Amino acid sequence: MRILLVEDEPDLGEAIQQSLSREKYVVDWVKDGAEAWNYLDSPLDYTLAILDWLLPGLSGIELCQRLRAKQNPLPVLLLTAKDKMEDKVVGLDAGADDYLVKPFDMAELKARLRALQRRSPLLQSQQLQIGNLILDYGTATASVQTAHANQQIVPLTAKEFQLLEYFMQHPNQILTRDQLMNRVWDIQSDPMSNVVPAQMRLLRRKLAEYGCEGLLETVYGLGYRLNAPHASK
Repeated sequence: MRILLVEDEPDLGEAIQQSLSREKYVVDWVKDGAEAWNYLDSPLDYTLAILDWLLPGLSGIELCQRLRAKQNPLPVLLLTAKDKMEDKVVGLDAGADDYLVKPFDMAELKARLRALQRRSPLLQSQQLQIGNLILDYGTATASVQTAHANQQIVPLTAKEFQLLEYFMQHPNQILTRDQLMNRVWDIQSDPMSNVVPAQMRLLRRKLAEYGCEGLLETVYGLGYRLNAPHASK
């Protein structure tokens, strides 16, 4: 899942990005509201946005209003030091889905994000399943169901989890290197890096160790594909 974080306080922005990255989110962090709109108004596939109220360029309120004016249903969590009831009403009326007052505990931020995901029509299920391979958003784990109805946890890194999620969302489709870079790596990543094939090799090797040989294949000259004759979400 990909999150756009818009926060101009360096220490807070870095803390949020690092904390959410450990939870297997891809986090694009920008510090300016006008720059944030360029990403929100682009083809990048965000799961939700975390917007500070007071920002240079465009405020979090203005970003919310622009999103809703374009009928964009992206879930939005608004961060602010404003704690009066009338301020909360302004934020929610502008189109925010939830409101978190600074300072806050990181555990509460994560809980609110999970709640937004559960309510979002963009997320149809808390799990994805391809054959006997199950990806669970609630626990941020992947597992393989064995013949004895037991589940073996596949120990994936954050990047491996994000790659597998994207493939399971698009079974039997060829995904290009650029598509994978845009979905699984943040906006600061080097687009010329060979990180995609390297990560794909590691992911395939790990899946093969748990009985999922041949699930992911290289389509030479085009990209990669997850072969799923009986894919379901």
